[in-house]
Amino acid sequence: MDDIAPGIRGLRIIFVNVFGISHPNGSWTLVDCALPFSANLIRRWAEKNFSGPPNAIFLTHGHFDHVSAAGELAGDWDVPVYAHRLEFPYLTGKQDYPAPNVGAGGGLMSLLSPLYPRGPVNLGDRLRELPFAGIEPASMPQLPGWECIHTPGHTPGHVSFFRPGDRVLLVGDAFCTTKPESFFEAAIAQTPELHGPPSFFTADWDEAGRSVQRLAQLGPALVAPGHGKPIAVANVPNELERLAREFERVAVPENEKQQPTVGGAPQAEEPSAA
Repeated sequence: MDDIAPGIRGLRIIFVNVFGISHPNGSWTLVDCALPFSANLIRRWAEKNFSGPPNAIFLTHGHFDHVSAAGELAGDWDVPVYAHRLEFPYLTGKQDYPAPNVGAGGGLMSLLSPLYPRGPVNLGDRLRELPFAGIEPASMPQLPGWECIHTPGHTPGHVSFFRPGDRVLLVGDAFCTTKPESFFEAAIAQTPELHGPPSFFTADWDEAGRSVQRLAQLGPALVAPGHGKPIAVANVPNELERLAREFERVAVPENEKQQPTVGGAPQAEEPSAA
């Protein structure tokens, strides 16, 4: 996923994306660290596209498909790993994520979810806390021109990254642009349409809906998710508003809810997908 937006490159690994953000001073930042056994792939991609190691690794959250290579890469590159403090129990070896909700959303990915790693990783002294002050976005010197926004729901400490200058939004798993419960859609077809976060691993559906509403209010021009292709169409904010309303309508049950979706609506214009 080269040249998603100025200074942003992406790498898709099976069904999940990682992103590299370049900065005017020549440094760059890695966002998320993908699946188990993906460290070498990310390292080779980084060597091809960037000069030297990143200035830091930022995690949208600590699920296995976003964190697995973080410890190895941070050690090899000698860089810190930043995450929201509410993710620390899962990143310091102290606590497992809750068991998945196999009945949520349907699809092969949901059925296989009991097999996914849930155990905590331990990033040790590499781990750093994102400097949030209440609910206000956090600014970081390692990410000049970007805001880090707390978007809980999928996990307690989930965060998204927004660049106000051109309204680019990296959303992690706050929402997806493919149906994440379907292996065919998530890993192969990736038909560009807005969906909620992976249902089987979303801890608080109501909170997730409020996070989508908050992201819609930013008026993003381009969204790049953890699952699915980047999308850039004029009506992205309106479609996010519709997706947020779908959360309220569907109100995922505590054991078996359907995935909110705005089926195919973003295809009103040609999506920007690398």
